[in-house]
Amino acid sequence: MASSWIVRHGAMRFLGTFDADMDNYARGQEVIVRTERGLEVGQILCPATPRAVELMAEPTHGQIIRLLTENDRAQRERLRALEERELETCVRFVQQRCLQMELVDVEHLFGGERIIFYFLAEKRVDFRELVKDLAREYQTRIEMRQIGVRDEAKLLADYGDCGKPVCCNTHMVTMPPVSMRMAKLQKSTLDPSKISGRCGRLKCCLRFEQDVYEEFQASLPPVGSRVLTMKGQGRVLAQEVLARRLLIEFEDGRRLPVAAAEILTRLGK
Repeated sequence: MASSWIVRHGAMRFLGTFDADMDNYARGQEVIVRTERGLEVGQILCPATPRAVELMAEPTHGQIIRLLTENDRAQRERLRALEERELETCVRFVQQRCLQMELVDVEHLFGGERIIFYFLAEKRVDFRELVKDLAREYQTRIEMRQIGVRDEAKLLADYGDCGKPVCCNTHMVTMPPVSMRMAKLQKSTLDPSKISGRCGRLKCCLRFEQDVYEEFQASLPPVGSRVLTMKGQGRVLAQEVLARRLLIEFEDGRRLPVAAAEILTRLGK
């Protein structure tokens, strides 16, 4: 019975919908898939329901060929060893041609259709001659992909400060924008060393809860406004967004935390 599944594949953790001739796959099973790039190893995530497909941005497409066999696993290990040598060879060619680029990783597709090299560079790099060098060396299609430092972490990072695998290397497909304003709203420490991820940029997890913080903050009287509470009139000095409390300075000089539910009305500035 034909079915469709969501599969994660590739070094960059692409997500896509893949057709299959069987309908009894389990989450986490490894499979060989045919994508637009060629044969790859993928991992079954879930059935491709309309809701699941709707949540994916620019999904890939293809066909599930088979479950991963012992021979496939042995082939994958051989390719991993080969990738190490391919990276060393590419580094040598880069040095010979004095290119201003830093190689990060290499991905040799399971079917051998192409080899993808990932690199960092501050400016645009003319790597046409480098591609020719590599194509002569390996007799296959060569692809060079310039990435950013957050993509580098996605390729190479393992665990975050929380003790769990980094989000960019597991469930995240796109990198959401993160700003210092989010850290301030969430009352996080502003020490860059503590709110920066493995990539050196602000942690993506700051973005995960931002919508909730903004929703809760919008329901609270802003700092500086005057309010009437069960304890009298006062001015809002600070907000505790998640706790849904306010620090209020009353007319008699008292400063007390007050729950949002105890605010009777907002009086203005």
